[in-house]
Formats: sequence, structure tokens, C-alpha cells
Amino acid sequence: MPAYKQIIPELTQWNNGTGIDIDSWIRCVGRFDHAIGYGRILWPDFVIHDDCVLFAPVPIANFDAWMTQTGRCRNSVETVMNHRHILDLFSGEDSYVSREMVICLGRLLKDMWGCKLRRDFPDRGIIVSFPEDYKDDLLDYEITFYHNENRISPCGAANTCR
Repeated sequence: MPAYKQIIPELTQWNNGTGIDIDSWIRCVGRFDHAIGYGRILWPDFVIHDDCVLFAPVPIANFDAWMTQTGRCRNSVETVMNHRHILDLFSGEDSYVSREMVICLGRLLKDMWGCKLRRDFPDRGIIVSFPEDYKDDLLDYEITFYHNENRISPCGAANTCR
């Protein structure tokens, strides 16, 4: 469990500086429309397209371009089409964002996407990847998912293009 008061400094400013717990804070400042919007990020829709598991809806032109560029390496296509930069999820954010915040959200997304992918595609062996190693630029923190299996290439040989 993260130390929310360290990650969300506003918690300590409530009640004339005595602070507030995260659950009470959300009840005070949270909005239903935002919660529904966040739900789309935290628990997204996925589909199978050309034997790839991808975010829905699939931008077909992008998919076709990546399939051509990667020589039909489905794992590589999944990796690139499913990746998200953590900072890009909230481009309108104008307050301070710390490394701890980015890592906390990345871990949460990894857990939630992993649960949903296992629920939706129990026999697919999907890996959700969120490397936490130190990065100078917070924009470099990204999450993605892809199949954990060797694919068969169009010529019938094992495709170890990852």
C-alpha cells in the first residue's frame, strides 16, 4: 500500500493542516463523471483482431501499417499498439507530478489490466509490462501488454521477433 500522504501532498493540507485520509478526500473532491472516465483507463475494453489482443476500438490503418513494418510480427505489433506513456494519460494535468506518482499509477494499471486481460482472455497468456527502472524523463515510463508465446510467422516458422 502506497504512503498516500507522501504521494498526494494535498491530503496533509486539509482540516487546517491536520490532514485527511484518502477515502475521505475522494468523497470530498471526487466526481462521478471523472470516476467513469478513469474507469475507461483503469478497466479498458480489449478485442482480438487478426489474432492480436488490442485496445478497442482498433485503428485498422495503424494496425495494418505496423503489421507491414514488423513483417507481421504480432507480438511487436501488440507491444507498440498497446503501449501507453503514463504521463500522456492526463495531458491536462497542470500540477506537480512526481516519479512516485507515476510509478504508483503504473503499478495500479499493470495490476488492473492484468486482471481484466486474464478475465477476458484466460487462455491467451498475456503479459503486462511496466518497467520501473529509473528514468531521467518521467515521460519514458510506459506500460504495454502482449502475448507471452512464440507466434507462428506467415511462413510457418516460429516467430521470435520480440
